[in-house]
Amino acid sequence: MPTSPEPFDVPVVDITPFVAGGADEDRARVAREIDDACGRIGFVQILGHGIPDAVQAGLAGAIDEFFGSPAEFKNSYRVAGANRGYSPPKSEALSLSLGIESAGANDFFEAFNVGAEARSFPGLDLSEADYGINVWPELPGFEPAVRGYFEHAGRVARTLTRIFAAALDLPPDFFARLTDHSIDVLRMNNYALPEHTTVTGEPTGMGEHTDFGIVTVLWADRVAGLQVLGADGRWHDVSPEPGALLVNLGDLTARLTNDRWLSTLHRVRPPIVDGTVRRRRSAAFFHDGNVDAVIATLPDHIGADGSAYEPIVVRDHIAAKLAGSRQGRSNPHAEREAARVRAAQG
Repeated sequence: MPTSPEPFDVPVVDITPFVAGGADEDRARVAREIDDACGRIGFVQILGHGIPDAVQAGLAGAIDEFFGSPAEFKNSYRVAGANRGYSPPKSEALSLSLGIESAGANDFFEAFNVGAEARSFPGLDLSEADYGINVWPELPGFEPAVRGYFEHAGRVARTLTRIFAAALDLPPDFFARLTDHSIDVLRMNNYALPEHTTVTGEPTGMGEHTDFGIVTVLWADRVAGLQVLGADGRWHDVSPEPGALLVNLGDLTARLTNDRWLSTLHRVRPPIVDGTVRRRRSAAFFHDGNVDAVIATLPDHIGADGSAYEPIVVRDHIAAKLAGSRQGRSNPHAEREAARVRAAQG
């Protein structure tokens, strides 16, 4: 008889012992649970993150207000050549960040990005070309609401890297040294658009991709659409539990651990009912690391045969990925991830 497929679930971990202080044994348990999730799936849901409901509601309101604005207003905040501002529908192709042509003709979503600026780190003589200058829509309350969430999401990301250090038996400040002037970006996404709600076929909400940096913290509606590639080579639907944030690893953490921890492929397939895309919102906080940090496989994760990732500078890695997704230039340096996509495509 054929065997049943392995059940797929994204573990839920309460990180309160690292957020509010806890006993050593409780922190050790959390580290073990995170280690298990990162090694099996590369995705985890976290509770006890400490982001107030009011802050999350403020973010949702800001997303609604901006994406509900007229197209002419939104397009006035496009920023050429930078990972900032507005991206209209079908202006990006995330799968090209892996060197893969997605089945769709670019991705069926719109987005707005803000992030850390070089001037956020006075005294380091950093270049704004590596970070980007934020543009803020002239909407009442938008900037303070988004800044408020950005600060909390950054705190959560830094808490997670402390847990990562404990789980990998690294010095407590290991990731802090890689992220003290991190390229952090908050990307707000909208998937159902008044001018594009009626569709034919299966649109690509967001093409298959891995995230670029160290860790991603995702706030999302509890609406179907997000899919994660499992070890069985199948795409599985994922929706956050009530009150939970979704967390996934990026390429740089996979490089550090030589894929012991997974930078898991994921995509968005917006649900379609009677030819209409159901609305879905999300906001991804990308904690990508210092622009000048060199990421190399940790010595105790190098394979017995000497196999390891080639060292790479964060700036170069992110530039190659963005050139794919936002400029249409296929990334030739994502061989492992592209192979997994092709295997899943059959």
